[in-house]
Parts: sequence; structure tokens; C-alpha cells
Amino acid sequence: MSTGIILAGLGLAAVGFAGRYALRQLPNVTKTVNEAMKNLPKFDAESVANSRYYRGGFDQKMNRREAALILGISPTASKVKVKDAFKRVMAVNHPDRGGSPYLASKINEAKEYLEKHTR
Repeated sequence: MSTGIILAGLGLAAVGFAGRYALRQLPNVTKTVNEAMKNLPKFDAESVANSRYYRGGFDQKMNRREAALILGISPTASKVKVKDAFKRVMAVNHPDRGGSPYLASKINEAKEYLEKHTR
């Protein structure tokens, strides 16, 4: 019985010493982390703006440019390409698979617009 109490006391003492050591090393760790953060590459908003993904909101009324951006195709794509792009984009964004119902409706609207306005 007394050995259990002694072992518990030694365990608590070990935890206390380890905690004190960790707290004393904390300023050194923070300094190292700050130096490492300075060496990280800077975030460049210009490169994000020029990426292939459209980062803007939706227009009030669907147009050819917006529909093509939503489906990820050129505005002059054929009906076959529109259909293939629709399947690809909808497979990822379908509400039954965790996608947004609003985005799914915009994808459907884009497909319908391009099919209606494509020769």
C-alpha cells in the first residue's frame, strides 16, 4: 500500500519536473518558430487572382461567360463538351454527395444556358 503512494508521488514529481523544463524551454521554441515563419514563402494575391479558378461572385443574370466559367470550359464549346463538363462538375458538387444545393442550381442553370445558346 505504501509503495503505491510512493510511486504516485514519484510520478507526480516527474510530471512536475518535466512541466517546469518544458516551460523554461518555451521562449527558445517560440523564437525558433518565429524565425521559421519568416522563411516561409509570402502569400501573393496576384498569383491567386491569375489562377485558373474564378474567385468572384455570381452575376444577377446568367451570361455565356459566367456559364463557361462555372463549367470550366470555353464560351464557344460544343454541346458535347458542355454535357461532359456538366457531368464532371456536378459529380463533385452534387448535394447528395455533400455539395451545396445553391451551387448545384447554378451549375444546372449554366448547362441549360449554354445548351440553349449553343449552335
